[in-house]
Amino acid sequence: MNKKAITMADIKHQKVLLIWSGLIVIYGVIFHYLPLAGWLMAFQNYKPVTGLLHSQFIGLEKFQRLFSDVTFLRVIRNTLAMGVINLAATFIMAIVFAILLNEVTTQGGKKVVQTISYLPHFLSWIIVTGILHDALSGTGIINEVLVHFNLINQPINFFAHEKYFWPIVAFANVWKETGWNAIIYLAAITSIDPSLYEAAAIDGAGRWAKIKNVTLPGIKPTIMILLLMNVGNVLNAGFEIQYLLGNGLVQNVSQTIDIYVLKWGISQGDYSIGTAAGIFKSLVSIILIVIFNNIAKRHGEERLF
Repeated sequence: MNKKAITMADIKHQKVLLIWSGLIVIYGVIFHYLPLAGWLMAFQNYKPVTGLLHSQFIGLEKFQRLFSDVTFLRVIRNTLAMGVINLAATFIMAIVFAILLNEVTTQGGKKVVQTISYLPHFLSWIIVTGILHDALSGTGIINEVLVHFNLINQPINFFAHEKYFWPIVAFANVWKETGWNAIIYLAAITSIDPSLYEAAAIDGAGRWAKIKNVTLPGIKPTIMILLLMNVGNVLNAGFEIQYLLGNGLVQNVSQTIDIYVLKWGISQGDYSIGTAAGIFKSLVSIILIVIFNNIAKRHGEERLF
């Protein structure tokens, strides 16, 4: 099939679109690609005084130091664990919430629930962690309820025990982002042909059968695309909530790669080690996306490329 040649008339007709596209490309190059030159610091004994071009080249020494550091290996474990837990919890809850919200027949009630569910997304982590501190403190509502129903004998200091930290982080992410993440699933559900639900009803399908046989298959492509995109962010488990909720008692499970970079890369002035940790995160994200994209491709599912 012959491709249609692009003429000057086509360019003039689409000039506004081309201008905006060009501005976006320029923005991407300036703010996303040019800064990658800073990766050179990971292979140097970088000193701000000497600059990027005159610092001593040391090869993979910083990477060797990273992976010989027990603290960094523990940080990788924490980041990966919290990333997987957050991904599973927020991803599943967003789908479930969108499906349940779609089943609400009263438009007024549906809009109220939607609006309320969106609000936490616009709260800063400072506010969210403040709410968590108050709710989970010794005199907070959680301990009062547990003591009142004799589920515990005395209040629990949730922020002093390592075993509670990851569930608290997961709960905070679910509470804050479920409503916002459900928007795209709700949009995908509304695009499903209503005649499919009518045909299912004629066949005697109830609500659960419609969800199982119509809704879930209808939003499956959206689920796969978002899953592949989110898999690449597993090591972006967070910084703010771990930094704000963490303390000396739970630092073995609270520190993430981003906190490690702040502590050793910026606070200690070793920008090379921080850059090396950032490169490691990026490479792992790319590898995960490629692997899961190929798995989806082999199974005939929707994929990114």
